[in-house]
Amino acid sequence: MTRLDRVEQTRGRLTGPPLTPRTAVIWSVLRAELDRRADDRLTVLDVGGGTGGFAVPLAGAGHRVTVVDASPDALAALTRRAAEAGVADRVHAVQGDGDALAGLVEPASVDLVLCHAVLEVVDDPVPVVSALAAALRPGGAASVLVAGRAAAVLGRAMSGHLDVAAALAADPAGAAGPRDTLRRRYDADRAAALLTAAGLAVEEIHGVRVLADLLPASVADGQQGALVELERALAARPPYRDLAAQLHLFARRPA
Repeated sequence: MTRLDRVEQTRGRLTGPPLTPRTAVIWSVLRAELDRRADDRLTVLDVGGGTGGFAVPLAGAGHRVTVVDASPDALAALTRRAAEAGVADRVHAVQGDGDALAGLVEPASVDLVLCHAVLEVVDDPVPVVSALAAALRPGGAASVLVAGRAAAVLGRAMSGHLDVAAALAADPAGAAGPRDTLRRRYDADRAAALLTAAGLAVEEIHGVRVLADLLPASVADGQQGALVELERALAARPPYRDLAAQLHLFARRPA
């Protein structure tokens, strides 16, 4: 573990696994929000939160987290993980998927919503985002992570699958047909417009995994601290941001 990892895990009482190129940018944004509300114990909703990679550290920092996920196996792992971390009393597991979110959460009951890697797979992202916005209290914030279209096009092309790359680039939703594992992918403007239409004000957009998926494993694993710093440096800077494998949007329900 690098010195950077130790500092980031202990600052602000957040604890958890070492930061990686897949999580460092997201945690940096979340940490700023938690620091801004350092005197509050937040009610957090983690949609598609799975085994608790974000939920358990947030609960360890004193916040109450409800995780909604469709997988019973993931929720069982979450429950075990929360118990092992001593935060079982602050983590609540609810089985359900994003499409049913409106019926699972009380309106205006949440301070912070996490919706990571969900909007790509739901039947219709519009009502899901509307439910996220409705769940937030005025002034509450949403952390939304979506798959990036440009990275998928470039990745398929660099792998020699030019037909798939062309389909991804041409499809309005950014999908490559019925065999695609994702229903849709986003560029920054389209993702921001989706949140704005639900009444949220987008405050920040960052790229996640700008370089991590492009580098040989020997480089990414051997220089992880340097890669984390470079990911952070490029995350908010077009054109690098827009070529990231994922886009992270941080938005707020107006007070």
